[in-house]
Amino acid sequence: MQSALGNTLGLKPSQLRMIERVYRRRVSPREIVSPELGTFLCEISSEIERQVGILIDRRGNIEAVVVGDAHKLELPDVGRFRAGQGRFRGLRLVHTHLRGEPLTRDDLTDLTNLRLDLVAAIDAAGAGAGRAAQVYTAHLLPPGPERRLWQIDPPRPLHALEVDFAALIASLEEEFARTTDHTRAHLGWPRALLVHVAIGRAAHEAEARIAELQELCRTAGVLVLDVIQQRRPEADPRMLLGRGKLEEVVLRANQLGAEVLILDPDLTPSQARAVSDLTELKVIDRTMLILDIFAQRARSRDGKVQVELAQLRYTLPRLVEKNTMMSRLTGGIGGRGPGETKLEINRRRARQRIQRLEQQIEELGRRRTLRRSLRTGRALPVISIVGYTNAGKSTLLNALTQGDVLVEDKLFATLDPTSRRLRFPREREVILTDTVGFIRDLPKELVNAFRATLEELEDADLLVHLVDAADPAYEAHITAVERILNDLGLAQTPRLLVFNKADLLAPGEAAERARKHGAVAITANEPETARGLLAAVEERLWREDVVMPPAPDAPSRVAEA
Repeated sequence: MQSALGNTLGLKPSQLRMIERVYRRRVSPREIVSPELGTFLCEISSEIERQVGILIDRRGNIEAVVVGDAHKLELPDVGRFRAGQGRFRGLRLVHTHLRGEPLTRDDLTDLTNLRLDLVAAIDAAGAGAGRAAQVYTAHLLPPGPERRLWQIDPPRPLHALEVDFAALIASLEEEFARTTDHTRAHLGWPRALLVHVAIGRAAHEAEARIAELQELCRTAGVLVLDVIQQRRPEADPRMLLGRGKLEEVVLRANQLGAEVLILDPDLTPSQARAVSDLTELKVIDRTMLILDIFAQRARSRDGKVQVELAQLRYTLPRLVEKNTMMSRLTGGIGGRGPGETKLEINRRRARQRIQRLEQQIEELGRRRTLRRSLRTGRALPVISIVGYTNAGKSTLLNALTQGDVLVEDKLFATLDPTSRRLRFPREREVILTDTVGFIRDLPKELVNAFRATLEELEDADLLVHLVDAADPAYEAHITAVERILNDLGLAQTPRLLVFNKADLLAPGEAAERARKHGAVAITANEPETARGLLAAVEERLWREDVVMPPAPDAPSRVAEA
C-alpha cells in the first residue's frame, strides 16, 4: 500500500492506516470529489488536527495523500508539465481546512505555479453536528485584458457540488490553447514577461522606456507576452519591486507560460540573486538584454571579443548556484579543484577568461591605432556619424557613399564601425565612419568594453549627430547621445545636428523642428535630400577652418555623392 506523504511524524499507526486507506478510493472523472470521500477526509483531519490533502488525476485515481499541519499543506514534487500549449497538470488538489477559512494565498499560488486543474478546500470545522461541509473551489483563467489569474467560486455544500469537472477542464484547456495560438508564429522565440519599475519618472517617460524595451526584445528575438508596470518613489533594496508584487509577477508569468522575466531598471547583484531565489524562471535585466543583442550582432573579431568581455564583467558578480548562464565555462578536464563548488569554478573560469580577453583587446587596440595613424597620414578629414540606435546612420552612409552596409529596422543593427570615402564637389574627399548606436542609460560595461572601438570618434574632425525626428522621444534621444559623447571626452569636437526621417512627419514639421534646434532636415533613404547636409558639412569643415584643405594631388577615386 502507498504511504502518506508530508507531516506524518507523531501520528499513531492506526491513524496512518486510516490515511493510507484513502488510496483505495476512486472518484468519478466528472466529480471534483465525491461526498463520501470528502466526508472521510474531514473525519481524518478532525481526528489528527492536521490538514489532509489528495491529488486526483483525470481518471479519478488518488495519486498522492499528503498530511500538513493545522495551517498549511506542503505539496510533494508533482513532476513535469504535460505536453502541449494550454495544458494543465492533469491533477486536482482537494484538501481540508480546520478553521473554516476560504482558499488561502498558498492555495492559489500552488494552483498557478503548478498549473493544477483545480484546487478545492473543504471546511472540516463545518462538518458534523448536522451541518454540511462547505467547499471552496478555484481554477485558472485564460490570459485576458483584465489580467485575472484565477476564478474563485462561491462556497457550496459538499453534497451539492454539481459541476461536470471533465467538461469544465476540457473547455478551459481549449480556451487556453486558443489564446496561446499567436505564439506559434514565433516558434522558438523565448517567451518573456516585461516588468518596468518607474522610480520617480513621469508617466510619458515610463511609456517611452517601455516602448524601447519592447523594441529591444523584438531585436533580440524575444516574444513579449505582457508588460507589468509599477510606480515607486524608490527601488526596493532587496528585490527592486517588493516581494508581494514580485510574487504577483511570477504568478502572471506562470499563467502566460513565460520562460523569462525581463526587469527594468537594472538589478544589482544582490537583487538579481534575491529575485532568482524566488522563481525558477530565467531572470535578466535591460543591460543583459542589450548585451545579448550585441552578442548576436557582433561579426568582427574585435566586436566578438568586446561583447564577451562586457558579458563576463556584468555577469560575474551575479553568478548564483542555480544560474546556468555561465555553464559553458566549466568544461575541460582538470578544471575542478579540490573542494570547489560549481559556482566557484564558474567564477574562477570567468576571471581567467576576462584576463585573456583584456589582453586580446589591448593587442587589437594597438592594431587599430596603427591603422588610424596610416589613415590620418593621408590628410583626409574624418567625419563620424553618431546618434541614437536605429536613427538611420547606416542608411545615411549607404546613401552618401553608394555603400552596402547592412541596414535593418532594428536596434543595434550596426555593431562594428565601417569607414568609406566620400567625395565632395571641388575635388574634396573625406572619410565617413558609421559607428555603433547609443541608447539611454548605456551600460557602463558596454562603454568600457567598447572604449577601444569608440576611440575612432576621438580622431573625428566632425561628428554628424543623426536624430530620428519622427520619434516622439527625439529630444530625450538627443540628450542621451550628448551625455554619452561628453562622458567620452568629446565635448569639444565640432558636431552637426541632422534630423532624419523627415518624410514620416507632416509637411513642414521636420523643417520647423530642425530650425528650432539649429539642425539640418533630411530623409536618409532619399539621397537628393542630402544636398543641404553636404553643404552644411562643407561649411563646418572648410569655411570655418576646422581642418586644412586637402592637398591638390589628393586621390579622388570615389564616386560623387
